[in-house]
Amino acid sequence: MSLTIRPTRPVGSVPLSATRPVPTAAPAGARPGFARAVAALDLAVLLLAFLAAHVVRFPGELPAGSAAAGWMEFVVAPAIVLVWMSLLSTFGTRNARVAGVGNDEYRRLVTASLVTGAGVAMVAYAVQLDIARGYVAIAFPLGLALLVTERKVVRTVLARRRRRGERLQDVLLVGDAEDVRYVGRRIAATPVAGYRVAGIVTDCVSVGSTVELGAACSSVVGGIDDVLDRAQAIGVSAVVVAGAIRGGHERLRRLGWQLEERGVELVVSSPLADIAAGRVHERPVDGLPLMHVETPDYRRRFGKRLLDVVGAGLGLVLLAPMLAAVAVLIRLDDRGPVFFRQTRVGRGGQDFSILKFRTMCLDAEARMAELEASNEGAGPLFKMRDDPRVTRVGAFLRKTSLDELPQLWNVLTGSMSLVGPRPALPREVAVYEDFADRRLLVTPGITGLWQVSGRSDLDWAEGVRLDLHYVENWSFLHDLVILARTIPSVLRSRGAY
Repeated sequence: MSLTIRPTRPVGSVPLSATRPVPTAAPAGARPGFARAVAALDLAVLLLAFLAAHVVRFPGELPAGSAAAGWMEFVVAPAIVLVWMSLLSTFGTRNARVAGVGNDEYRRLVTASLVTGAGVAMVAYAVQLDIARGYVAIAFPLGLALLVTERKVVRTVLARRRRRGERLQDVLLVGDAEDVRYVGRRIAATPVAGYRVAGIVTDCVSVGSTVELGAACSSVVGGIDDVLDRAQAIGVSAVVVAGAIRGGHERLRRLGWQLEERGVELVVSSPLADIAAGRVHERPVDGLPLMHVETPDYRRRFGKRLLDVVGAGLGLVLLAPMLAAVAVLIRLDDRGPVFFRQTRVGRGGQDFSILKFRTMCLDAEARMAELEASNEGAGPLFKMRDDPRVTRVGAFLRKTSLDELPQLWNVLTGSMSLVGPRPALPREVAVYEDFADRRLLVTPGITGLWQVSGRSDLDWAEGVRLDLHYVENWSFLHDLVILARTIPSVLRSRGAY
């Protein structure tokens, strides 16, 4: 969570470029070409939406004259598209600071579209403009759907380029060593956010030292007093303040003014981590924006349970032929039992028996001790990419995640949910540290944020962080998003072994 303060210039003041050089680095996506390309795509999809509405509402008719059906709609459509395009720009939907990450872009997109629709309705009523209701009912929803789809495609392309190190905004990271490492790791792990650490400014590590930021690293280029000179020398477009800095709020305020004079943005990292924006509300107190954080709600939710029952019930019925086929394959493979039951720890620390298709040989548990030295799992997890205990059919079931399907029965009976934290083994819970047991505040799930983010490829600490984020920031919409992400995650088989 961060706050970005953009540089501004008072009306009538001397242009800053006339007195000081302004960095040439620009925010990723802020270049005029990006905004123009997105605007061209917006125009194309809106024209397509209104053309499709005309074809559907007035099939076979062309606006050859006043007698033709739909002539009024054909004349009015360009004006509506022009207004819609203007409002998309006014609401900042093409702003580089909201492009590619977060939900703000979509919120602005929907708001601009709703304002367009309301405005057209009011004008049509005021001037008695006779626009076919069926035409409007097709054009506006279709236009919004196409806009959202188009922006999703743009995001995908932009994210792919950012992961390759392109279209990234170079920033200077400022703060104490621990704050810098934490924020820097998050930036390095999320290139789709559009930032790249070009240098670190701190008084806690000597200049020239290298600081590891997860998979990346960066050099310390100066102390806190050198922020302005380093920002100008490196040519960054933003300074990210990670946590508190020496001098307190007054120092930060003056730093913002000084960076403004140089055309550099100030980005302030909040000390709050892994808290969804919906739980944070600003309460201004005499010009001081205090952030009020809502307490998470861990109660059982009726809507979530209803989704579980309906989803698991339909899944068991529709997938019955596949479940039967898998059972036959397991039985033919080594003549052993089809299902594997294991004790897991559920909501509130209560043990339950998880049901899975058996993927290992019959003496798998007895052989675990001899394989301890080959453990590739992180923390208390035991994982091996080439576990010799896995059967031929079991390897296929694990790769495709079909071994998890019997857990639909656990969901139906209430010991599990479709979405939730990974169900933990008792031996894992016994060594939980640093509030990891908060994962037990909610019902474990077949899929979850950990599973769709990499499964066994993630280290223990990152997996726990993702689970805790889910627990504390649950929403029904978030569950639906995770379910939607589960399908491509399963198809990619990332971390499935």
